[in-house]
Amino acid sequence: MYRILQQQVQARILALVKERYEVELKSLVVELPPKIEFGEMALPIAFELAKRLKKAPRAIAQELQPLLAEIEGVGSVEIAGAGYLNVKLDRAAMVKRMAADEHAAVGGDGFRLVEHTSINPNKAAHVGHLRNAVLGDSFARMLWPDAYKPGFETGVQNYIDNTGVQVADIVVAVTMLEGKTLDGVRAWMTELMETNQRLDYTCWDLYARVSQWYEAEPAEAAARKKIRLDTLHAIEAGGNDTAEIAELIATGVLRRHLETMERLGIEYDFLPRESEILHLHFWETARQLMVDKGVLYLETEGKNKGCWVMRRAIAAAAGVEVAEGGPDEDAKIIIRSNGTVTYVGKDIAYHLWKYGLLGKDFGYAKFCEYATHTCWISTVHGETPHPSFGHADAIYNVIDSRQDDPQTQVKEALRSLGYVAESERYTHINYAFVGLTARTAEDLGYTLSDEDRAKNFIEVSGRKGFGVKADDLIDRMIAAARAEVDSRHPELDEAERAEIADAIGVGALRFFLLRFTRNTVIAFDYQDALSFDGETGPYAQYAAVRAANIFRKAGVSAEEALAAVAGLDLAAMLEGEEGTSVWEVWRTASRLSMVLENGIAAAEPAVLARYAFVLAQQFNNFYHRHHILTEEDAGRKMLLLATAAVARRELVRVLGWLGIRVPSAM
Repeated sequence: MYRILQQQVQARILALVKERYEVELKSLVVELPPKIEFGEMALPIAFELAKRLKKAPRAIAQELQPLLAEIEGVGSVEIAGAGYLNVKLDRAAMVKRMAADEHAAVGGDGFRLVEHTSINPNKAAHVGHLRNAVLGDSFARMLWPDAYKPGFETGVQNYIDNTGVQVADIVVAVTMLEGKTLDGVRAWMTELMETNQRLDYTCWDLYARVSQWYEAEPAEAAARKKIRLDTLHAIEAGGNDTAEIAELIATGVLRRHLETMERLGIEYDFLPRESEILHLHFWETARQLMVDKGVLYLETEGKNKGCWVMRRAIAAAAGVEVAEGGPDEDAKIIIRSNGTVTYVGKDIAYHLWKYGLLGKDFGYAKFCEYATHTCWISTVHGETPHPSFGHADAIYNVIDSRQDDPQTQVKEALRSLGYVAESERYTHINYAFVGLTARTAEDLGYTLSDEDRAKNFIEVSGRKGFGVKADDLIDRMIAAARAEVDSRHPELDEAERAEIADAIGVGALRFFLLRFTRNTVIAFDYQDALSFDGETGPYAQYAAVRAANIFRKAGVSAEEALAAVAGLDLAAMLEGEEGTSVWEVWRTASRLSMVLENGIAAAEPAVLARYAFVLAQQFNNFYHRHHILTEEDAGRKMLLLATAAVARRELVRVLGWLGIRVPSAM
């Protein structure tokens, strides 16, 4: 609702400025005043016009003040300081419109493609992978259509590097360390399944072992690294036993990854695999396009001699010229002198496909079924009919900050090829890594030195076998929540207590990973995440549960309370100190669509997590201040009930976009 009025105020002021001063502005800044007594919108427009009109800001503000007060929904306009215009909304009118669930529409045309998770299918997912997946899933929820918003047509994909060096390492482990043939691998995987042992957990240990094996004997290091390289080449070539072993293991681990993510409510539409990018010759097509456009060229001298390279994005953007007759020593290598293609090269081809610019497509096969849709996987020869995903109008890639340079280079390749608009609609949602607090690391069974305990966080390493498997962490969160639920609600049956614990444990984990801005290093602490106090998932969930309990006790539904607002005389009830404490909840609730828009624009789910905490906090303050159930004035009691209803309604919505369910009890 706030966003609707903000848009109306912006449009009216822009029209007034053009009409009165013959000044055409493209946009208008609207700020939220620091204190509620200053109103709902602060406009610095007079200061901007003062420079152009050579007139005092306060004089301009005085001219605009009466005109702005005429806007429907505006209660009054006051001038503050040297010329700020503080807009106070008509509280009663706004509450009635909000109670009727009037709000701005968020969404638009075009297909958004969100890529996230993208775990190498060589071992179990860990806590760092969860940050990627939860960020991507929450951002996709912010985009896609739902009951609140028209949203955007959105596809969610999970890129599977099933031919990379990490998969090669696992193949080396099972063939060299375990001595298994193709038939042996099939029998081994069957045995794991029949004995209820997890393939991804087994591979976790094998990956750590083979990483140590490469370096264990210095005299053998070169030979062992050659085994690794030969294995990688065999996997990339396909059509051999080594490639078949890689396919079996990678697909088996991928299925486990999807099961892990489904525990967090995370689902996908499409699983593009690197094997098809290779076998369908995506790169060869992209390479020819880049050569034809002069983006990719062969370096004939200098340190990159024999490599195919392209200019680095930072040099191109700065207009840096290469010395005449000399090589560009800082150029980005796309094809090494031995003929192998770098990650960036394959990624350029992949993103040309995403935008429908490659002239090729994957084959598609059904991989798994979710409750509401099918998840497809890439193949060489696919099924028909099938959906198509390579026609994005905008791309969002959730990839950690260590990939900033490669991602920037892919954007530069698009721009240099002439796809400037596509390059600008390419968003890298980067994020910092996740470590553990010393307390959590020790609780999970790791032995730490005094030096480790003094650190702000403990860094995890899959190669060293040090880290927290995602499922172990989820289990730990749910178990801790279950202990609390059992102590608080022994009267509930087993199934309901299990469901509540799952919602709290998963909600606590997701909220902790989302509450920090993306580029903040997280030191995960499961005790902090599960706290019912502070900026946590359980705190926000508890506020929503508390609001629901009010209606159970009142014998009135939230819908009935909201509908009754239309017939109330609200003006007097929303004034004064008591009325303002009620209005504060409505004002915060009214900003939901604006917060969502801001979160989408910044690709930052933390904006929504912060909003959820503030709204929960304001509702709790309201709850403690007002005696809702014992209020004697019928009209005021209905307003208080409606306030609880609107707070819960918007809390449930924003938590839903964060992938957090509200349990039936806490």
